[in-house]
Amino acid sequence: MRKLMINTILAAALSAGSFLAIAAEPQAAAQTQIVATIDQPRVNINTADIETLARELNGIGAAKARAIVEYREENGSFASVDELIEVKGIGVAIMEKNLHKLTVE
Repeated sequence: MRKLMINTILAAALSAGSFLAIAAEPQAAAQTQIVATIDQPRVNINTADIETLARELNGIGAAKARAIVEYREENGSFASVDELIEVKGIGVAIMEKNLHKLTVE
């Protein structure tokens, strides 16, 4: 009888400990997400060189970066970030992927 009581108490204690560990996990995950949010410097598409554009922007390699610089040289400075879709090879999807990284000054 005494052994059965000890096993019952032990099982209850282990169950409670597991519940507390499970309940603590979402809070730890939320704290990690907050720490991971960091502002990145923006790329000025009116002044950035080919290497910077290719390195910093998603979906932009050397050829598209060159096209951005050539467009800028032929047409003048970009008036807004949205004007980037006028560059051959740059579509809405690429622009939207990089919108948080772009600026014009």
